[in-house]
Amino acid sequence: MPTIKAAVCHNFGDPLVIEDVDLRAPIAGEVAVKLKACAICHSDISYADGAWGGSLPAVYGHEAAGHVTAVGDGVQGLAVGDAVVVTLIRACGSCPSCASGKPTICETGYDGDHGPLKTADGGKLHQAMASGAFAEAVVVDQSQIVKLPSDMPLDAASLLACGVITGVGAVVNAANLRAGQDCVVIGAGGVGLNAIQGARIAGARRIIAVDMSEEKLAIAKEFGATDGVLATDDAPWRAAKKAMGRGADAVFVTVGAIPAFDTAPKYLAYGGKVVMVGMPASGKLSQYEPAMVAAVGQALVGSKMGDTVIKRDIPWMVDLYQQGRLKLDELISGRWSLDQINEAIADTKTGAARRNVIMFDD
Repeated sequence: MPTIKAAVCHNFGDPLVIEDVDLRAPIAGEVAVKLKACAICHSDISYADGAWGGSLPAVYGHEAAGHVTAVGDGVQGLAVGDAVVVTLIRACGSCPSCASGKPTICETGYDGDHGPLKTADGGKLHQAMASGAFAEAVVVDQSQIVKLPSDMPLDAASLLACGVITGVGAVVNAANLRAGQDCVVIGAGGVGLNAIQGARIAGARRIIAVDMSEEKLAIAKEFGATDGVLATDDAPWRAAKKAMGRGADAVFVTVGAIPAFDTAPKYLAYGGKVVMVGMPASGKLSQYEPAMVAAVGQALVGSKMGDTVIKRDIPWMVDLYQQGRLKLDELISGRWSLDQINEAIADTKTGAARRNVIMFDD
């Protein structure tokens, strides 16, 4: 069983520990990938801080890209040496959700305690989010992988595994935003910037970014926002509606802060919808006035991973990137080594970073 370096979480809230772990070879339907890059998502941080519970010790990380080193029996369309993006979207292909074209909510569970990872002494090591990509290599199901063009920069490609598909997908898949419509994006972090990009690509008329920071609102305009509103303003939805001349056809909540969920319906036009993308800690509750939602035909919907079908959507986004229509390089705030992962996480927690990326040696 090969030994690799990984960043292991032993206790929620403690720094991750870089140590040797064992990674078995791929079995039927699985693919081994030597990683070049893994971006840090706030979901990884929330898990490591214990916001959603889970099994320990664990290896987090789920926004990755690298090269295939081995394939198990039955794997099709992938070969050793292929450049690939590795996602957390593990889909059985046959449950009711998968069969209806919704692989992001596959109903077939996965037990990461019995995945390909073990501690150096053979003990349990949880493969978090079916990925465990804060490591030099991964073994994942073939459903989680998309082949990339050989000249695709892998640091940029890693962002396609979660943050980009979640933001863009929320707009084009979950909201079905059409050209000429208006939207509000609450939160101008990594996912929010990609929702803004998705709205721009979809042809939205007005794209209103809402955030706590003037600096982040300025960055949002670089990614396609037409207007910025400070969330700290009194009744910021009034400023947003003034900029649009009406309410929004869609509001995307891309942060996990409960006040953002509570106020999101206030930005809506009649018939508009709130798309809930951010993930608060377990047990946190939001409230809204259901009579108003019903009276004017509004909707509240959830969107996991942008309702993405990875083998359809990721190649499309790669093509947009190659045309210069989808910003990826500009999303990368910093590049760090695996040994620097705790510093990179701390930097991400400040809220200033768009995406920090862990880079692995060739």
